[in-house]
Amino acid sequence: MAVDFNNTEIAFHLKSDSELERAYFLFKMISIEPLVRIGTAATNFALKAHLPVEGLIRSTVFDHFCGGVNEEDCISTIDKMYSSKVYSVLDYSVEGKEAENQFDLALKTILNLIEFSKNREALPIAVFKPSAFGRFDLYQKVSDKKPLSASENDEWQRIRNRFDKVCASGKLNNVKILIDAEESWIQDAVDALVLELMQTFNTDTLIVYSTLQTYRWDRLEYLKKIHLIAKKNNFKLGFKVVRGAYMEKERQRAKELNYKSPICDTKKITDTLFDNTITYILSNLDSIHLFIGTHNEESSLLALKLMTEFHLSNNDSRIWFGQLYGMSDHISFNLAKQGYNVAKYVPFGPVKDVMPYLIRRAEENTSVAGQTSRELSLIKKEKKRRNV
Repeated sequence: MAVDFNNTEIAFHLKSDSELERAYFLFKMISIEPLVRIGTAATNFALKAHLPVEGLIRSTVFDHFCGGVNEEDCISTIDKMYSSKVYSVLDYSVEGKEAENQFDLALKTILNLIEFSKNREALPIAVFKPSAFGRFDLYQKVSDKKPLSASENDEWQRIRNRFDKVCASGKLNNVKILIDAEESWIQDAVDALVLELMQTFNTDTLIVYSTLQTYRWDRLEYLKKIHLIAKKNNFKLGFKVVRGAYMEKERQRAKELNYKSPICDTKKITDTLFDNTITYILSNLDSIHLFIGTHNEESSLLALKLMTEFHLSNNDSRIWFGQLYGMSDHISFNLAKQGYNVAKYVPFGPVKDVMPYLIRRAEENTSVAGQTSRELSLIKKEKKRRNV
């Protein structure tokens, strides 16, 4: 039976009428770029001035895009989605920290998250950002292969230890670990570290996943290169494949520092690279497992077509589809209805700390052509269906 991404009854069946109205209102606001800019500035000011706006944020944009302020707060959201066979990936979405005690707190949070997940079928995967575990500037120095001072070496070792503890806990508790991508100028350090972890932990079972941002024109070649290393050394690779999250920042930096931009020249080239990358992995599932992180219908349909051509079952444990909570329900729930492995990224954290994530999400939705208008058209269709 074919998957119909236009089936809004399945897509929004968990949303009440009032939740549907809120979603319509939010995406309508996000579709207006000046409003996003003004709203971002006003929200930042209100939070810094300690104005009592957290309740308003919580009841609108936060509750639509986030699961809660902590793990326990997310349980009702997790259980609700799992009733429709959509899994959750709890994402501690606190960004931009710089101190060792904050990195240790992030580590403690992720380890607690794995403990929280281990006996819950609905939570098979945990995730973290490398920059949650160490200073951005140090990742950059390691990526640039610059010599580290004695104290920096100690600091880098602490970062390595944090990664190792999380992956060891994932292995012990049978929880997969997804490691997010970062900006290109620190990604080399992350890649080298994660490759070591894959070699350590991805032998008998697959625990550790890295992330490929295919708006970078070099990522498919990188994948092929490390695939050879993995085959030679008898370990498996795991990859979440996404288009990417830092395009404007990447292009601006390349222009300012006068080097070739790592970003593809056009969206069409990015789309082709994304599709070629998931095709390569689906052709090599014996040694690479795949988490397809996309809100793109065409890429999702391509993956389904390839799975059929390769005689793979809908629920093949080596293949996952993922979308962000609060977005692309028409993809998530219609795939899950047909038995595919689907997980929603569910951000959580204190309202104030999660605001940088929410602002970035609003800005990305504004800049991605067609994303917000597609959400709005589907919500309108469902509102009309319910009113008939």
